[in-house]
Amino acid sequence: MESSKTLGMTSAISLAGPKPLDLMQTKKLEEYLREAKMFETDEEMNHRFEVLGKLNDLVRSWIRDVSINNKNMPPQIADTVGGKIFTFGSYRLGVAGQGADIDALCVAPRHIDRSDYFSSFSELLKELPEVTEMRAVEDAYVPLIKMKYEGIEIDLLFARLALKEINDDVELQEDSILKNLDEKCVRSLNGCRVTDEILRQVPNRESFRLALRAIKLWAKRHGVYSNVLGYLGGVSWAMLVARTCQLYPNATASTLVEKFFLVFSKWSWPAPVYLKQPSDGKLGFKVWDPRVNVQDRFHLMPIITPAYPQQNSTFNTTQSTKAVMVEEFMMGLQITEDIMLGKATWDKLFQPPSFFTKYKHYLVILASASTPEDHLEWYGLVESKIRHLIQTLEHNPIIKTVHINPQGFSCCHDEYKGRPHSAWFLGVDFKTCENINIDLTNDINTFVEIGELFYGFYTL
Repeated sequence: MESSKTLGMTSAISLAGPKPLDLMQTKKLEEYLREAKMFETDEEMNHRFEVLGKLNDLVRSWIRDVSINNKNMPPQIADTVGGKIFTFGSYRLGVAGQGADIDALCVAPRHIDRSDYFSSFSELLKELPEVTEMRAVEDAYVPLIKMKYEGIEIDLLFARLALKEINDDVELQEDSILKNLDEKCVRSLNGCRVTDEILRQVPNRESFRLALRAIKLWAKRHGVYSNVLGYLGGVSWAMLVARTCQLYPNATASTLVEKFFLVFSKWSWPAPVYLKQPSDGKLGFKVWDPRVNVQDRFHLMPIITPAYPQQNSTFNTTQSTKAVMVEEFMMGLQITEDIMLGKATWDKLFQPPSFFTKYKHYLVILASASTPEDHLEWYGLVESKIRHLIQTLEHNPIIKTVHINPQGFSCCHDEYKGRPHSAWFLGVDFKTCENINIDLTNDINTFVEIGELFYGFYTL
């Protein structure tokens, strides 16, 4: 049945429904994605559901204990204060693949502090045999606990609401839920609020989900899936697919994938992508608005979250990562046009490009630590700083493009035998190499000063 509901900031480009060929290509696309393990098995689905249930019980029990032991609350009142686990990201969107992690949020009543979460709850998790690889990242922009629970990777955020109790029926949709909260809690709640708003803004969730699975696989295979390195993260890809769905509300998934590349290969960046008219919650939180905020004017590929307070999900993007993505969009359009004409199969879209033969020059960043535990933390810190190196190199007048491969490698090097280490590769395209002594020492030293970081420069 055709959708007549208009969503988004503009009217639809086309209201046309699918043709028999579109339906056939969508079936082939789904078959390919299933073979690529982009759908979780029933067993995995049930396991994730059970783990979330156990986490929810654990959170409620912890909140009750803290209420009694630390907040001097009578047991009969502590029994009623509740607590709840919410999910967001790919799991909540319904596009989790095999082995996918879970993004979750622990919501607590007003008398439970973030300091309680990162002390007593963190200690509680460490004692559980089913919890492994746990580390608390308290000083992050969005503080969280990372762990594996019964083998499932979970990123668990924390937010306290200005409510005496958190019942099972509590909702996070209304802007009023943010009243009297600090910015860290608002940022933590943002994941859930944005994910749910994305789902509300698409005309057909089934088509949206299948198209998003395809775009996520394409982005990962083509090395453009990484928010921390300056590409796009999961929520940004979801919003771009959602916008495509709004522009072609009756299209089937195969058509949506083709139209995705059509729309964003021709998009007039830095014109922002919106899913809905921005609203003002009138709670005083800063929202993305280049008319008011000077720093917002420098964002290169703004994709604006649809829930208040609206934010740009792509502020990490650099000139180089933008150039790489736009080139990939154009190549994706050529391939999907051929697929829809029957000149190619879906396998061609998902073939990884040959990164290691594309450039003459490569920079290698090596990060090493003494123990696996230290390396886990060090790896994340180094990765989070690489985009600063990219931006520094971009300002070098002899450099045309810096292309970071998001895949981290473990590599063999005599200097690091017996020490866990990782490597990232950056392809460097120089404007000219003739009669020029290329010296990147100052650029690299600026980056190395962040810490004990080893680097190499190779010409292949």
